[in-house]
Amino acid sequence: MIGKLLSLVMLAAPAAALAQPLPADPLDSPMWDYHAAKLFKGASVVFDDRVQVVLPMLAENQHVMPVTVDARMLGDVVRIVIFADLNPIPVAVEYEPIKAQAFVATRIKLDQRTPVRAAVLTADGVWHVAGGWVDAAGGGCSAPPLSRVRGDWADHLGELRGAVWSTGEATRLRLSFRHPMDTGLVENIPVYNIDELTVRDAAGTALARMAIHASVSEDPSFTLMLAPGLAGDLAVAARDTGGLEFAGTLPPGSGSRVAAAIMR
Repeated sequence: MIGKLLSLVMLAAPAAALAQPLPADPLDSPMWDYHAAKLFKGASVVFDDRVQVVLPMLAENQHVMPVTVDARMLGDVVRIVIFADLNPIPVAVEYEPIKAQAFVATRIKLDQRTPVRAAVLTADGVWHVAGGWVDAAGGGCSAPPLSRVRGDWADHLGELRGAVWSTGEATRLRLSFRHPMDTGLVENIPVYNIDELTVRDAAGTALARMAIHASVSEDPSFTLMLAPGLAGDLAVAARDTGGLEFAGTLPPGSGSRVAAAIMR
């Protein structure tokens, strides 16, 4: 038994030695150390102004707070995580720009005044972090979505609309789903949200992949920047925590908008 314990200690020692100390938080959040330990797992972390996070100072509607992350000034980006320190569901989006630019915009819920951040992982294993405080009245995660109040959520579940257009330097994709994105924090309404999204080109190659959490707003929308000059339709596929799958195609063209097919 002692030999086994010594072996475990010897194996753990190199990993502990590799753990990097966390930098002091410029936002002075009481939850920074906790979230950083869970998200970064001892990897190198820097606060970096090259990660541009666009936020309102005040969330006028705590159910729908816009956030845009532009990390295109960094090198090879492999992952972008959007999270709010003081939300009961902190992480909103985990984005992999596989063959896309390091840009993502969406809308999230806020349950109280909180720092909202983007953490961007580059290929060298370093996390680059930026963000800011956002004031909010509260309750964004613990109130029922409007579609639940109206009672029409099932009639429109999974409807998908999108637009694809070229900006010269990128192919811009904007898409939105009809979905209640229930957090599980409302009495008698269990958690129910879209949790996976994949975008592929006409040849079936994955361009972008996203893990989506319940703190993303009801009827979630996303804006992505793909490679310039893409030809052929883009295929969008999503799945929710109930096992339903939603899919559709979006043709290229300036501001083209189509209703997508729905798989139930």
